[in-house]
Amino acid sequence: MSTQQFPEPTVGLFIFNPKGEILLVKTHKWKNKYGIPGGHIELHETTEQACHREAMEETGLAIYDLEFIRHDEYVFDKLFYKPKHFIFLDFACKTKSTKVVLNNEAQEYLWIKPEKAVKMSTLEPYAKKTIKIYLQRLSDAVSTPQILQKLRRSKNNNI
Repeated sequence: MSTQQFPEPTVGLFIFNPKGEILLVKTHKWKNKYGIPGGHIELHETTEQACHREAMEETGLAIYDLEFIRHDEYVFDKLFYKPKHFIFLDFACKTKSTKVVLNNEAQEYLWIKPEKAVKMSTLEPYAKKTIKIYLQRLSDAVSTPQILQKLRRSKNNNI
């Protein structure tokens, strides 16, 4: 049974290297599945400060260009090693380095294209869902200008 009285706000980091690959970390906390670096937001700390701190603590990477992706809730799911209620605030960000220095929370890491990551059977489901949403947004951003261009052409042909 959990002694937690309130949900715990946390940040999750989809860290992209210069090749467009994301960093995944394998951790015992998520039953040895791959996930993303992140952790709780400390008292008197902004969300952005938490992102920078967690990236540095868990990976040794300096990050920049934070972009909010989405929020999610994790309510006592058995996938985590102890009962918790989390509020996930997930961000995409960039790093200039690929030299990762893991702390004791993760045992392995890998850099992988997001399109390949979503196909991994060893990727925890919350990270997989967020990657899919991120990829869909990228696809929508690319197709929107093309749709507008087709609409303009169609309108011009009807004049």
